[in-house]
Amino acid sequence: MKVLIISDGHGAVEQLDRLENIARESDMILFGGDFALDGDPSTGKPFMERLAALHDNVFSVCGNCDEPVFRDDLEEMDISVEASISYFNGLMLSGSGGGSIFTRTTVNERTDEDLVSDLHLIRDSAGEDFSGSWDNLVLIVHNPPADTACDRITSGSHVGSPSIRAFIERYQPLLVVCGHIHESAAVDRIGKTVVVNPGALQDGAYALVEISGDSKKGFTLSEPALLRL
Repeated sequence: MKVLIISDGHGAVEQLDRLENIARESDMILFGGDFALDGDPSTGKPFMERLAALHDNVFSVCGNCDEPVFRDDLEEMDISVEASISYFNGLMLSGSGGGSIFTRTTVNERTDEDLVSDLHLIRDSAGEDFSGSWDNLVLIVHNPPADTACDRITSGSHVGSPSIRAFIERYQPLLVVCGHIHESAAVDRIGKTVVVNPGALQDGAYALVEISGDSKKGFTLSEPALLRL
């Protein structure tokens, strides 16, 4: 499966238009949140509608610039995995929306406990005795996990979620897609898990990865490629 990974569109519908041919060659699109431009939540819906029209298989979460109620629009469009579980070709997809409390100036900043609580269905499905790696699980989390190459701001400080990192360390999903930190486009690993921050689509950044295998033999990833339009 060819997977197109994008995040942080911030209302830049024209960048989605430029992705049309790449999307057509992909089997699914994973979007890491921030449909809307910071300070103008009304820009989120046109971006969402264009994204949903770009491909039949879109999986996404809200970002910190998207109002919490925007999740209702994503669910109505059937492209949300936030605090839920979706299935595609043997993969299980779930996600966490919003960003950590940081500037307190964006509309969807949440405590670390709230961020990881969106993944409760995965935790409940696994049970208390789970150990090992969940190699068909794909997580989309707007806020990156802590202490990776994907959560470093310009000063060099790490601003990711410790709770999401702890969740990844325990359950070892196949792939984690994040966003939020525009300047931290990167590929990193937490144990067996590949973590990808594609950078901001607003600035023309995106990533591609291939997932091979099936639910019987297990799934593997190619090395993700960070690209620009």
